[in-house]
Amino acid sequence: MSRRAMSLLLLPQWSSRVFLVELGGEPVYFSIQEKSRGKEVSRVFRNVQNNDRCYSVLVCGGDRIERAKFYAELKQKLLRELPKECDLSPMSSFLPNVKDSLLKGYFLKDTSPSASLSERVLREFVQHEPVLVCSYLRGEDGQQWTQKCLWKESDNRAVEMSKDFCVVPSEAPEFHPATLNIINSDVFYNFEEACEVLKESADIIPEATSVLELLPSRVEARSKPDFPVIVIEGLDATGKTTLTESLKNALGATLLRSPPQCLSPLRARFDREPPLFRRAFYAVGNYITAEAIGQEGMKTPVIVDRFWHSTAAYAIATAVSGPVCNLPAEGSEVYRWPTDLLQPSLVVLLTLDPEERKRRLRDRGQGETAEEQELDHNQLFRLKVEEAYHRISGPACVTVDASPPADQVLQQVLLLIRGKCHL
Repeated sequence: MSRRAMSLLLLPQWSSRVFLVELGGEPVYFSIQEKSRGKEVSRVFRNVQNNDRCYSVLVCGGDRIERAKFYAELKQKLLRELPKECDLSPMSSFLPNVKDSLLKGYFLKDTSPSASLSERVLREFVQHEPVLVCSYLRGEDGQQWTQKCLWKESDNRAVEMSKDFCVVPSEAPEFHPATLNIINSDVFYNFEEACEVLKESADIIPEATSVLELLPSRVEARSKPDFPVIVIEGLDATGKTTLTESLKNALGATLLRSPPQCLSPLRARFDREPPLFRRAFYAVGNYITAEAIGQEGMKTPVIVDRFWHSTAAYAIATAVSGPVCNLPAEGSEVYRWPTDLLQPSLVVLLTLDPEERKRRLRDRGQGETAEEQELDHNQLFRLKVEEAYHRISGPACVTVDASPPADQVLQQVLLLIRGKCHL
């Protein structure tokens, strides 16, 4: 077992952890204690039948690259090996309000007739994979549940932790656990951190080397270029392409996009990768675009089709489960602009009624990314993306209704530009 996993099982730290299980998209929390104090049964176990067995599998070994890669593969590994009667729910474990203490994995409910196959598979996992497995047992009173941990000794035998813990309900923490793990994991706030992930992942993603070859040797925070830089943000089918082309012509501006064209051949590859690698890819795309902005902005105004707001808003909304209120509070450091990334003069966020946006997408007939597909069938995800957009500062977005005809939207945005950028 890795040193990281062994350190987790030191009793004071392990018993201080809180566990989160996503049941139907809603986070349910429980904790553990050495003795039962007569608390009610955690909601995680209320619908578990007498013959069902419950387990958790948490990824805890290896470095951050190995953990990200293994977690991305874990669900398929479990579904492939475990009985078909096993239900999997996303799960995590964390120390409340402690940054970078998050462990991710799955909660398993096995309704198969016999526990032997699940037990054998999970013991094999403990011996050969970077995971910590716990079983959950119903007490003699039929109510109280206990947690028993398994780990791997030096001779590769799976053994049980001698200490059992009672499972009790827990209140939601002050901060959703994912919010304490966002910085330089789901969202990158400086060039070096994003580059480091690509360098570390080059062994498993050869295309990462191609991305690194396109990057500037260094990035420095700088003042804005001579001409204004206007970023147009919004969900797909809100009219960004039409508006940016029209602004380019109306202002005699240079039109740039993020991610930049040079990364287009690699997007599909990184969109298939775990969030850590995918987010680093899009982060460095912003810095490549910023280099072009700095050069072109010395000669003409610059219009940018999406920039850091999109990168951050989608990442934050994906990382934080549950309702909008689980997002980091307005003013949180996760919404701050990276100190080494060129800041635009104005950011316009195009908004559109969801049904009208869907109609435009159907009419357009173009393919969507997985995240755009999620926007279409998951209203909650869309609301979180939109709210994250509004909370990002440095600069904040100015919202513009994109439902009027394109020429009216153009005139409204031109008025904004003339008022704020003096063009």
